[in-house]
Amino acid sequence: MDGLLREPLLYSDIVESPASFMRSVRKTPSALQHTLRHAISCTGTGLHTGQSIRMSLHPAPAGHGIVFQRTDLPNAAPIAAHYDNVVETRLSTVLGEDQRPENRVATVEHLMAALNGCGIDNVLVLIDGPETPVFDGSAADFVFLLDCAGRKAQDAPRRFIEVCKPIRICHNDSWAELHPTAGHHLHLSLSIDFPAKAIGQQSYSAELTPWSFRHELANSRTFTLKAEIEALHRAGLARGGSLDNAIVVDDDHILNPSGLRKPDEFIRHKVMDAVGDLYLAGGVLLGEFRGHRSGHALNNQVLRALFADQNAWRDITTSLPAASAA
Repeated sequence: MDGLLREPLLYSDIVESPASFMRSVRKTPSALQHTLRHAISCTGTGLHTGQSIRMSLHPAPAGHGIVFQRTDLPNAAPIAAHYDNVVETRLSTVLGEDQRPENRVATVEHLMAALNGCGIDNVLVLIDGPETPVFDGSAADFVFLLDCAGRKAQDAPRRFIEVCKPIRICHNDSWAELHPTAGHHLHLSLSIDFPAKAIGQQSYSAELTPWSFRHELANSRTFTLKAEIEALHRAGLARGGSLDNAIVVDDDHILNPSGLRKPDEFIRHKVMDAVGDLYLAGGVLLGEFRGHRSGHALNNQVLRALFADQNAWRDITTSLPAASAA
């Protein structure tokens, strides 16, 4: 479960229309790095703390990457959005600093998914609490924020990371894999199997492009089982959770009055989570990601296994033609 109350307050000096933003994003991935055209801020409720959190996204120079900075902790070190800075994967992906355990930012996967889907490479994320606001439990509001901030090309090549050989991680009957594939996109194929009849077995495959992310994945919400909520509350978690920010399932019933946005919203959300988790590779991952009952833990472990094997990947940053620049 990784949702929260939908209550964004948005601020921007100049707002680009979503149509103009989409015209700047071609189907072929740009060979140039991009940042935001303008800074933008929002406030929302944190899922686990239930507290109001303010977050602002700022343009950053080429090569900066996506970096989180806690503004409520004096002298807190910036935390790069990188797979080896993941310190916890229970219920969400948590970035942190080993030397200072309180310096951490949880539930980063939906923002990371939006940045990946929208082709943004360099952003400074200032945040005054221990988790991002996740609004309705999907990535749709983050896409809206990025549309409002606009997108600006930078005079530096993007980093593309090609998967060169299969990598597989297993845990009981769950698994995640990376495979080489042709083309200039990340392909994702996932399946889930839940005892709750309202979820059951679902599978979904997608090629990650700006269009597919916006129209097929971004508005898919997180979900949880009604039977799990009380245990989460006893553990001090999900204090900001409600039917406004997560799908709640009770066996064959959907408890949300509005129902589902799509019949297979559950698996689409899992794919969206993987889009965010895999952007922690530190560049654009080119290959195929496959998984069954995979979550944040396996998504992170498969990246660690990939980069631990120097023969499993290669940097092809300078190999893509400059003509693909947006």
